[in-house]
Amino acid sequence: MEVNTLEKGKKKRQCVKTNFKTDDNGTGDDSFSNKKLKKHSFGDQQNISFLDAPKCCIWKDIKGENLNLQYTHLYTAEEATCLLNQCEQELTYYEGDLAKVMMFGKSVDIPRKQVAHGSEGLSYTFSGKTLPAQPWTTLLVKIREQITQTTGYSFNFVLINRYKDGKDYMGEHKDDEKDLQSGYPIASLSLGQMRDFVFKHQDSRGKNAKRKIDTVTIQLEHGSLLLMKHPTNSYWYHSLPKRMKALGLRINMTFRMMDKSHCKHVKVS
Repeated sequence: MEVNTLEKGKKKRQCVKTNFKTDDNGTGDDSFSNKKLKKHSFGDQQNISFLDAPKCCIWKDIKGENLNLQYTHLYTAEEATCLLNQCEQELTYYEGDLAKVMMFGKSVDIPRKQVAHGSEGLSYTFSGKTLPAQPWTTLLVKIREQITQTTGYSFNFVLINRYKDGKDYMGEHKDDEKDLQSGYPIASLSLGQMRDFVFKHQDSRGKNAKRKIDTVTIQLEHGSLLLMKHPTNSYWYHSLPKRMKALGLRINMTFRMMDKSHCKHVKVS
């Protein structure tokens, strides 16, 4: 792992480079672009036979105080683009009330599209909203099995977020809800536009920060897999901030292990 500390005014952050040319806007000199995506027809079935073959990956360890991450390239640019195209063709995202979250006592639209798939009876409750797991699709099962083969961890749930461009984002949060199996890693697959993924230690947030701990920024590339391992989510907040110069589409899948005994029972529409 190569880590640079970047100075911006009086604030410092660590930028974890992943052998990829980038600028400071989280856009980079990406091998993926919407122009390349348009070369493929969403109406055509993509060749995804590579999902049936074992993957051999080189992992990079990203460590810090209670920060335990691993990063790799799971798919080539061509493979990742095939998966992105297939997702655009197959996935249907929540609408209406399920596309909103509670913020400061008000229901507001989430700044991205979202859907969850998983085993029967599972759901995920966060930000005042409970998302029921839609049934697994063949595509998602194949991706899940390949990630399990690569990481050695099994998963029973995936939360999928679609960011149409750099205006869509995700705010700071920790994945530490009680319906997640305690101490279990989360595997995050990125397809499409490269974006900055920012980690902030809980003791170093805001004006009343207790300590000064450098922010860690990881540039999540097209086809990459980030493994967030214990105890990261107990101490570090993470976010995907706006990047106005990031013009491309991004789809992110976070594979999780849910504790069914803590999942709320909701009907799947």
